[in-house]
Amino acid sequence: MDYSKYIDVNGISTHYHETGQGEPVLLIHGSGPGVTAWANWRLLIPKLEQNFHVYAPDVVGFGYTDRPDGVEYNVDTWTDHLISFIENVIQDRVHIVGNSMGGALTLHIANKRPDLVKKMVLMGAVGTSFPITYGLDKVWGYEPSVENMKNLLNIFSYGDEFATDELAKLRYEASIQPGLQEAFSKMFAEPRQEKVDALALTDEQIRKIEHDVLMVHGKDDIVIPYKETSLRFLELMPNSELHIFSKCGHWTQIEKKDEFAQLCENFFLREEKAKQLN
Repeated sequence: MDYSKYIDVNGISTHYHETGQGEPVLLIHGSGPGVTAWANWRLLIPKLEQNFHVYAPDVVGFGYTDRPDGVEYNVDTWTDHLISFIENVIQDRVHIVGNSMGGALTLHIANKRPDLVKKMVLMGAVGTSFPITYGLDKVWGYEPSVENMKNLLNIFSYGDEFATDELAKLRYEASIQPGLQEAFSKMFAEPRQEKVDALALTDEQIRKIEHDVLMVHGKDDIVIPYKETSLRFLELMPNSELHIFSKCGHWTQIEKKDEFAQLCENFFLREEKAKQLN
C-alpha cells in the first residue's frame, strides 16, 4: 500500500511515501524527466515493505516536492536535503537504495555523514567521472512531448515491452507539471559533461567508504555504462560486491523487479538470516 505524505524539511515541503515495519530503508530516485519516487519505486515498495520500514522521498526539484524560488540545484543541495530528511523523518541509521543519480547522492551521503548509513545498494549508479553517453545526453536534454518520452523509455530499457504508450503518456504528463521542466532544464543544461563530473566523488573519497555496498547493473545499460561506474566502484570500495544482469538496461528495478527485490532483501538481512541458521 502507498502512504503518500508531506513534511517540512528545512523549509521545503517534501513529498514522500512511507510504509512497512522493520529496519529503515531509504529509496533515492534518479534524474529522468517526469521522475517521482513512486514512478521509480512503485514495483519495489510492495516487496520491501514486508520486511522493512520504507521511505521514498521526491528529492528537492523533482516530483511533488517544492521547487523553491532561487534554489541552486546541485549535488550539495540534493545531498543536504536528503541528510535533513534522514535526521528529521527517519531519525535513525538507514539502509539506502540509490538509482542512477540517486546512487551518486547515496555515495555523497555516506561520504558526508557515514554515521547515518548502514548498507547501500547502488543501482546503475553515477558517482565516478566518465564520458557522457548518448543515452544520458538524451535523458538530460529531454524536450517535452509524448514521442520524445516514448523514445526515452526505449533508451532506459533493454526490450520494448516496458516502453508502452500508456507509460509514455503518464511520464510525459508528469514532466509538464507547472515549473517542472524549467527546473529540469536548468539542472542539466549544456555542457552536460560538467553535470556528470559534478556528481562524481574522487577516488580517494570512494576508497574511504567502508560500508557494505552492493552494486546492481544492467549489462546493456546505454545510459550509465557499468564498466566505467559499477566496476570502478568494485575496485575502489573495500566492502563491495557487484551483480550484473544480462539482457537488462537502466531500469533494473522494473526489468528485473523480482530478482532485484530479492537481492536487496538478502543483502540487508544477511547477518540476521545467518544468525537464524546458527
